[in-house]
Amino acid sequence: MTNRLTDQTSPYLRQHADNPVDWWPWCDEALATARAEDKPVLLSVGYSACHWCHVMAHESFEDDSIAALMNAHFVNIKVDREERPDLDKIYQMAHQILTQRPGGWPLTVVIDPHTQTPFMAGTYFPATASLGMPGFADVLRQVSDWYAGNQHQLTDQKQRLAQIFARLEPAPGDLPDQRILERAGKELAAAFDKQYGGFGGAPKFPHPGSLALATRLGRRGDERAARMAGFSLERMADGGLFDHLGGGFFRYSVDDRWEIPHFEKMLYDNGPLLAACAQQGLTTTAHATADWVLREMTAPEGGFYSSLDADSDGREGAFYVWSQAEVESALGDAWALFAAAYGLDRAPNFEGHWHLQRRHDDQDLADRFGLTPDAIDDHLAAGRQTLFEQRAARTRPDRDDKILTSWNALMIGGLFTAADALDRADCATAADDALAMIRQHLWCDGRLLAVHAGGRSHTSGFLDDYAFLLDALLTALRTRWHSPDLAWATDIADALLAHFADDANGGFYFTPDDHEPLLHRPRPFQDESTPAGNAVAARALLHLGWLIGEPRYLTAAERTLAAGATLMNDYPMAHSSLLLALDEYLDPPPVVILRGADTATARTWRDAATARTWRDAAAAANPLTVVYSIAADADLPAGLADKRAEPDGPVAYVCRGTTCAPPTRSITELDAQLG
Repeated sequence: MTNRLTDQTSPYLRQHADNPVDWWPWCDEALATARAEDKPVLLSVGYSACHWCHVMAHESFEDDSIAALMNAHFVNIKVDREERPDLDKIYQMAHQILTQRPGGWPLTVVIDPHTQTPFMAGTYFPATASLGMPGFADVLRQVSDWYAGNQHQLTDQKQRLAQIFARLEPAPGDLPDQRILERAGKELAAAFDKQYGGFGGAPKFPHPGSLALATRLGRRGDERAARMAGFSLERMADGGLFDHLGGGFFRYSVDDRWEIPHFEKMLYDNGPLLAACAQQGLTTTAHATADWVLREMTAPEGGFYSSLDADSDGREGAFYVWSQAEVESALGDAWALFAAAYGLDRAPNFEGHWHLQRRHDDQDLADRFGLTPDAIDDHLAAGRQTLFEQRAARTRPDRDDKILTSWNALMIGGLFTAADALDRADCATAADDALAMIRQHLWCDGRLLAVHAGGRSHTSGFLDDYAFLLDALLTALRTRWHSPDLAWATDIADALLAHFADDANGGFYFTPDDHEPLLHRPRPFQDESTPAGNAVAARALLHLGWLIGEPRYLTAAERTLAAGATLMNDYPMAHSSLLLALDEYLDPPPVVILRGADTATARTWRDAATARTWRDAAAAANPLTVVYSIAADADLPAGLADKRAEPDGPVAYVCRGTTCAPPTRSITELDAQLG
């Protein structure tokens, strides 16, 4: 028997299609049924790669007796948080209010069908009471009994939650000055793990926003911040957070040493981390991550899949860990060197097996084994390839093959950055193909859709879809100029202003103005697992406004920063991406418009020798410089077309904010203007 989830596009929902639970997707019909039958809604939110979601499914949702309780007393709705981040944001926030602790997945919420107001919230529940947690069957009975006798309290509950939601919404404030960045740097330093890198303790997440802020502060002269960013990335890349055989980063580390990860791989982590590794010079890690994306996460029609599961063969990490006998048998005489390099000469670190992490660098191993560092590198590369090929015969983790606009945009930006830093045209090609796929399948009548899966595109785009794609298009234009992408970027920016802007308070709502009414309409400013949509929107609108001379975009960016000013002042480190935008607003980076360079047929700027010479000079003069290399025959809007090309060689226009210096045809003068 199957339930109503069998025809859904989400692989996560389809995983539950054979449950004995009478699941509904989130829809008007489900809510109407709950109202008509006067049953509370049991809302279960998760995602395909979530380990504890699978555990709860096996323990409870596949159990006939628990399913009977759910079906008798509730209308049960299953939500993929990746397809419906709006619902996830609202009910994660409600969970934190009701329980006074952070949420997570699976998220389990019971709501009043008449008002969508939650009155019970939790995350994972075991089927029977254990480890201090109540059993799910007992929870179901108690919640059903409470609802039957206490519905009169739900009106007050809705009012209280509405008041709390309103208090959590920031009021506009005065923009902070540069001292807020100094405070943020001190907060980062206080949270920095000097021994293992990263910020905070276990469970330890990579926090790309914090790394980006530390890198920016380093480029502004804060050497301590630069060391924090570089050391953190190095330790992540050497540790078990990184897949040393197949490339790509796992979601987070369960310990503070980056040793044992939660084994799911998410697209949204790997896009920013690919960019960070490429920019920081961790070329081996960046190349391997790019290879993984192109090999395992790229759809035939273009675009990138969402995630790889943590589990295979019913066990977390089973695809990735090794026994000593397996590695010895595969590597033969190369075993001792590989074991020393990747920790297999130590005690097992994961349930009697070994999860690989780099324990010694090439020079240490060269001294120990009497080889040159280059020979060490060759031997280890050969060993990794041998184990990679052997691992390929194992049962692979499931892949969530839906294509999300926002997460694709993060990877598009990462791949274009890698194309520049690593001189890899294949990265630019994959990113261009993804843009073409989004334009064909997810851009309709001047609006974005959020999801493409099973041959269908659906769900009105959210703030992150617009903001992240706008930012990705600007990264694309810096890598290789394509005038239609600029036109598309302005269309996206116009739609963002038209359908998401909070005209009263500044900033942008997460949902568009024609979205279905929900319990709350949030305006997210704080970084979560992805950067805050308002932060990315502000920064992208600044850059687009400066590039084409459009004051509407600059005003919207300024009002967004003002809307988040109080939050930045109160919690700087939690708003790293917003601080990046503020930094560029307060002290705009130099923007170089290079015209007439040999870019007409270039795949990336590195393919154009003249453009590369000028761009390298600009980066050497000021590491914050943004360069757009535009062919002489490019079709440009009026605000940019006045940066004219010359017939007999390149000419550069250096601008800061809305002010531009006289054009120059001398690299020496360019260096002086950027100094």
